[in-house]
Amino acid sequence: MPELPEVESARRVLEGALDREIADIDDTDDWVCRPHRPGDIAKALAGGRLTEAHRRGKTMWCETVISDGTAGPRLGIHLGMGGRLIVTGGDGERAGGEPDRPDRSPRKPEWDRFTVSFADGGRLRLFDKRRLGRVRLEPDLDALGPDAEDITPAEFRERITRGRSAVKARLLDQGVLAGVGNLLADETLWQARIRPSKPVDELDAAELDRLYRALERSLAAAVRNGGVHTGEMIGERNADGACPRCGAPMAHGTVGGRSTWWCSAEQA
Repeated sequence: MPELPEVESARRVLEGALDREIADIDDTDDWVCRPHRPGDIAKALAGGRLTEAHRRGKTMWCETVISDGTAGPRLGIHLGMGGRLIVTGGDGERAGGEPDRPDRSPRKPEWDRFTVSFADGGRLRLFDKRRLGRVRLEPDLDALGPDAEDITPAEFRERITRGRSAVKARLLDQGVLAGVGNLLADETLWQARIRPSKPVDELDAAELDRLYRALERSLAAAVRNGGVHTGEMIGERNADGACPRCGAPMAHGTVGGRSTWWCSAEQA
């Protein structure tokens, strides 16, 4: 599942679709566009424009204006497990994002689950072989906590230490903190040298400060380097893995219902 850094990369791609007149929308995939019926999104947005691309945690959306220039409904886009946004200009060239890899298999038209066609001839496409992405009007943002990139140290300490749950489970709770997924949580806790199963009410001030700084570093590095898979310990999340700092074997277990890896020595 994409985590904050991957969704931020997609949001930057989405900026290439802004301020362009929408000529038509293909929203006929009634699974990806649920609960809307085919044609509902097209009817709401055709003739208008996408005006701003936003993200909170893993949730991404566009503000819109409709054809008469007044504010339209928000357009929410979720990438699912492997969805990608592709934006082209009127000449068919990419308006943003990574170029295709030479070894990428040919696309099938049915893998474009949602398409916005612009009056200039360009398009915005949600390409998703696994059909796990989601597009909907007025996505629910109220249940999300503050974005992991923007939260202040004081708010982080206050929200993370509520209750007695394991610290990893708390980091993964999108209502507490939006944007942290399984890999980023493991990387952050490893950076902070904190056991993933440690109850949050047992974290002292120094550990909370380390955890906050580790989250900042892990996020910044993942956004800069292209995703959470680039984290320092992510490649060692396997049975033969060793801690990149001390060389101790990596330990494995389940925390908060998620597969979890940690250093058997430094996070004991």
